[in-house]
Amino acid sequence: MTDRIVQFVKDWTLPVAMAVGAVVYFLFAGIPLLAPVRPYLHRLVGVLTPALIFTMLFLTFCKVALHDLRPRRWHLWLILLQTGFCLGIALLLLYLPLAFREKVVAEAAMVCFICPTATAAAVITGKLGGNASTLTTYTILSNLVAAIVVPVLFPLVEPHEGVTFLPACWTILSKVFPLLICPFLAAMAVRRYFPRLLAKLLRWHDLAFYLWSVALAIVVAQTIHSIVHSRADISTLFSIGGAGLFACCLQFFLGKQIGGRYHDRISGGQAFGQKNTILAIWMAYTYLLPLSSLGPGSYVLWQNVINSWQLWKKRRK
Repeated sequence: MTDRIVQFVKDWTLPVAMAVGAVVYFLFAGIPLLAPVRPYLHRLVGVLTPALIFTMLFLTFCKVALHDLRPRRWHLWLILLQTGFCLGIALLLLYLPLAFREKVVAEAAMVCFICPTATAAAVITGKLGGNASTLTTYTILSNLVAAIVVPVLFPLVEPHEGVTFLPACWTILSKVFPLLICPFLAAMAVRRYFPRLLAKLLRWHDLAFYLWSVALAIVVAQTIHSIVHSRADISTLFSIGGAGLFACCLQFFLGKQIGGRYHDRISGGQAFGQKNTILAIWMAYTYLLPLSSLGPGSYVLWQNVINSWQLWKKRRK
């Protein structure tokens, strides 16, 4: 019986993590006796989440050789699409008179498209058998593009007093690059100077994936919190969630199609489809209508449903 449970958790790690995140949220939200614990739990999450991301990226980057990190042709096509979708929606918002509901839905879709690749995408890519090196290169490029495009376009769509390009650009980079570059530099140092430690770390080839599942449970709990405390009506919530679903499916599809043309289908799909939703939620809440942050919030669920399905197909093969 125990072996079956362990095997079930291994086979369905991401859905189990999402379910655990939902259960933990409703447990702490619904039991009054646990109210005094909530502030400490928020502090723990604030420390634990970046620590988990750093560790799983470090373990993933230990498998990546420095000379493999170079731009590929499919990187350019995905960057053009990432920017083009965002620019197209921004022009729509600027020149068409939209009602509040339609405007929120459009902004939710816009932030889902411009959002850079998740720093943890390399973990799932490796699990699916893709190329973590090309994925890592695109992750760096897409974050740089987002750091330039967002401070330019978002204040035009939703003007905010005091928001200027350079401070906004620096704020975005400071939120992303410490968790992307620091584990990369640490991994390269281990590869170069500590080969015995590297050999031991490489034995734990699935640890990064399970750390990601813990981080996913935390993100799901935070997403449910945002949805539950939203003041929007149910039809608006469904419309925003639908925009997130459409953006998610389209980007996974296009990423796979373009990556497949250059014999890198898995990495292309994950690079374009798996997004840094935590950053996207912050960008939407900071620069756009706060309600639009529910778009990338729903994207968390959609992208991990797709990832779970892909991992299931991988196991069947």
